[in-house]
Amino acid sequence: MNNTKYDALKLENQLCFPLYACSREIIKQYKPFLDELNLTYTQYITIMVLWEKKTLTSKELGNCLFLDSGTLTPLLKKMEAKGLLSRRRSEEDERNLVVSITKAGEQLREKAVEIPEKIARCSNLDSEESATLYRILYKILKNENTA
Repeated sequence: MNNTKYDALKLENQLCFPLYACSREIIKQYKPFLDELNLTYTQYITIMVLWEKKTLTSKELGNCLFLDSGTLTPLLKKMEAKGLLSRRRSEEDERNLVVSITKAGEQLREKAVEIPEKIARCSNLDSEESATLYRILYKILKNENTA
């Protein structure tokens, strides 16, 4: 019996699967470095945005991280409890939650500065391959946002 009708349903033919598996593997590589900072991966990428932007609304933060408010709200509460950020209602529009990095959050940056280099060494990609993959992944993400 010829199964070509179902070939598209084979796991090996799914683009999403190697993306998913690689994402899990990369995050696993981060774990020992982030454990030293008492951060999860999602907390790490959140604080990375805050190191750069200092203050932004939760909606802007969610857009940067491709996270919805259902994921972001408990994450921000946990990070606030750790003293890494503060949350307050906007004075201009109380519907907006403003998120700001704290002094403790800023100080964590110095401890994290070597993580990207350590992670780069975990990959078997050269710099050109990494740059190509980065461009392709962001092309996919940008397409997802316009769909």
